[in-house]
Amino acid sequence: MTSLRILTLPLATLVSALIVRIVFVVVYHRRNRRNSVGFFHPYTNDGGGGERVLWCAVKAVQEELPDLECVVYTGDHDASPESLSARAIDRFGVKLIRPPKVVHLYKRKWVEETTYPRFTMIGQSLGSVYLSWEALCTFTPLYYIDTSGYAFTYPVAWIFGCKVICYTHYPTISLDMLSRVHARSSMYNNDTLIAKSAFFSQCKVIYYKLFSLMYGIVGSHAHIAMVNSSWTQSHIQKLWGIPDRIKRVYPPCDTSGLQMLPLERSMEPIKIISVAQFRPEKAHLLQLEAFAAAIKNLDADLPRPKLQFVGSCRNEADEKRLQYLKGRAKELKLDNDVEFHKNVTYSELVSLLGGAAAGLHSMVDEHFGISVVEYMAAGAIPIAHNSAGPRMDIVLPEDGKQTGFLARTLEEYADAIIRFIRMPASERLEMAAAARKRASQFSEQRFYEDFKSAVRPIMSNTTR
Repeated sequence: MTSLRILTLPLATLVSALIVRIVFVVVYHRRNRRNSVGFFHPYTNDGGGGERVLWCAVKAVQEELPDLECVVYTGDHDASPESLSARAIDRFGVKLIRPPKVVHLYKRKWVEETTYPRFTMIGQSLGSVYLSWEALCTFTPLYYIDTSGYAFTYPVAWIFGCKVICYTHYPTISLDMLSRVHARSSMYNNDTLIAKSAFFSQCKVIYYKLFSLMYGIVGSHAHIAMVNSSWTQSHIQKLWGIPDRIKRVYPPCDTSGLQMLPLERSMEPIKIISVAQFRPEKAHLLQLEAFAAAIKNLDADLPRPKLQFVGSCRNEADEKRLQYLKGRAKELKLDNDVEFHKNVTYSELVSLLGGAAAGLHSMVDEHFGISVVEYMAAGAIPIAHNSAGPRMDIVLPEDGKQTGFLARTLEEYADAIIRFIRMPASERLEMAAAARKRASQFSEQRFYEDFKSAVRPIMSNTTR
């Protein structure tokens, strides 16, 4: 009977009741904010550079403002303060001053790709609004720090009275994405069916333009926006329109630990490493086929190299991608030349990097490229994609000396691999030393200093 009455109520009455309820909830939680910092990071087990930023950011806040409680919002239901602290050490070598408080999120499916087969970008963005509502209703901090790139959550945190701080690894949409759709280029984020159709491409351009407008509005709610590279900074400045609130803070790379590895290493066989999650944009297949092409064109008197894929799998799709790579390696008759290392610990990663003479990277427009810095710090010469972070910030000359190779096409990668193998030992060591020196600019200590400097004006006053 009650349900029947609700159905007969005018729509305006229902909307008014909903607004009143929302206002009541917001006012209640604004009054009950905790003297704490909330880190919005729904996936605390992704194993990538974003997770390293999370733990280093938590440690930076704990060092700068020890009286503030640090809270991590996570959708990983088995996460506990102790397990997350242990994970920070085991996977990234980051020792927190004390375990963070954990707030579990039960609506994470609303930000998962599989929930939105079409219009994924807008679906995940709107889903993040719902997820942040759950997070902030459960626990409302004074400071809200997003370390995962969910910009649509910023107005929600702002409404709840939080100071909004974000660390943006890459823009959800970029001008480069728009230009690719305009040019009808087929990529992992532009379906071939759409790329082949002028009509569908034009529709997608309109969709992207509308989304970029919305993205700019929500992003402008950040009180401080940290970005991880020159490339990301240029895009965020254009999209969000808050240049005075944007600070470039290079991500933390374990350069100090990796620089302890000896530059000289065994070349029997020559090991080439590839460190990246098994995601489509990382373009592992390009690396594998370029490696096959290099071996095919290798001089008979040159040593045969070994390729080591090292990465984590976030979900079933990543697992299938890994299995496909293994199958493709067999088809290319590279069974004895390619290794796959999944979900390795930090100590295992360091050991693998210590044995590698070169490192592959092939993501188009990688916002920064932590793996490239890790290669350089470890003494492995990078062969990276000639775009965005690697080109603009990382693989640059040091003291006039070359620090690595940049490539775009399969042929360019294969050529770089062959050129690297042909290098005399002395030349290889000289380039590795220059690369290691260059990598020192992206140290974990530099991140702590720059992060604290960026948030200090906002977080210096911890009163309500």
